[in-house]
Amino acid sequence: MRASERADVQPLAEGISASCEGGRVRISCAPGTPKGSALHGVTRTLVANMAHGVAHGYEKTLQIVGVGYKAKIEGRRLTLQLGFSHPIDFAIPEGIAIALGKDNTMTVSGCDKQLVGAVSAEIRGFYPPEPYKGKGIRYKDEWVRRKAGKAVATTT
Repeated sequence: MRASERADVQPLAEGISASCEGGRVRISCAPGTPKGSALHGVTRTLVANMAHGVAHGYEKTLQIVGVGYKAKIEGRRLTLQLGFSHPIDFAIPEGIAIALGKDNTMTVSGCDKQLVGAVSAEIRGFYPPEPYKGKGIRYKDEWVRRKAGKAVATTT
């Protein structure tokens, strides 16, 4: 595994340096490096997200909406019943914890902000909320625009 693939290592671009001063991480860029100054802010934010993730963690809550739709966890596998002819098995990646709630909710949590968001998006992608009946997997406070179905034609 390369350093850029590990969640606990943040590679620094050329011209950017990091130092610890008094319990704080200070990100600075060398003068005259256009790439360094362009990536200074994003590098600072990525390091801040790593520190927040270790201290507090990140979580996203998903809701499963639909009659008979359910989820269960067996070991490191999430099994979803979403109205298809087959169950959907999802391998839970390392560093991610999924907890199921009583009212068809699941909470995806971990210390890596990017990984929590990617896993949540992948699970939601199995059956995104549809606009006619509202069935599917949605984020906790996501608003789904509902559409009217077919209008019945009347004859006179």
